[in-house]
Amino acid sequence: MNNTAVCYVRVSTLEQAQHGVSLDAQVERLTSYCSAMGLNVISVIREEGVSAGKPLATRPGGMRLINLLKDEQASHVVALKLDRLFRSTEDALKMTTSWDAKGIALHLCDMGGVHMDSRSAIGRIMLTLLAAFAEFERTLIAERTAAALAHKKKNKQAYNHLPYGFQRDGKQLVPCEAEQKVLKRIFAWRKEERSLYEIACQLNDLGVSSKKGGKWHAATIAHIVNNDLYRESPDNL
Repeated sequence: MNNTAVCYVRVSTLEQAQHGVSLDAQVERLTSYCSAMGLNVISVIREEGVSAGKPLATRPGGMRLINLLKDEQASHVVALKLDRLFRSTEDALKMTTSWDAKGIALHLCDMGGVHMDSRSAIGRIMLTLLAAFAEFERTLIAERTAAALAHKKKNKQAYNHLPYGFQRDGKQLVPCEAEQKVLKRIFAWRKEERSLYEIACQLNDLGVSSKKGGKWHAATIAHIVNNDLYRESPDNL
């Protein structure tokens, strides 16, 4: 194994806005680590505003990293944490197993004050545990987000994009009379077993505009009839 390394840093837009996470700070930590470990950094890959939900191979920087390793230009991948690189346990273990078979080591620099690399048996088991816990944390966050969204819908509180049939009054959603009439038509047509496509066409033929002023589509109707917000409004069912 040679000492050539690729450093990979990533932040999402949300992290930058809420926590001030800096790519430059990540780069400084990784390059300092490589210097201490005697690794020769041949490339620093920066991903800005890229969600952890995207697989590594679908990210522009992720593809550059994979291609560098495929061309055998580097034998070490250095990142701050596991979630900088991978979105799930399956992704992490599948990718790192293939790297291990090629003699490519993964180094993680932010492990509560210590570092970890996958060259040893202890490093491999730690990697497996880290991947599992990272996915567990993401699942918990998703569950909390879903619960918070359900609470907002139930209590007619504003969330994300303004839903059809409502206007915003501070943090609350208040009914828009004209759009509520359209909603009642949509749910009445569904009771008549009209298809989503038929309902969208009917609204377009009647000259009814969607929330953003454009045409209606089957997907738009599907979003409405499957949205718990409207299920909480008996008049619409």
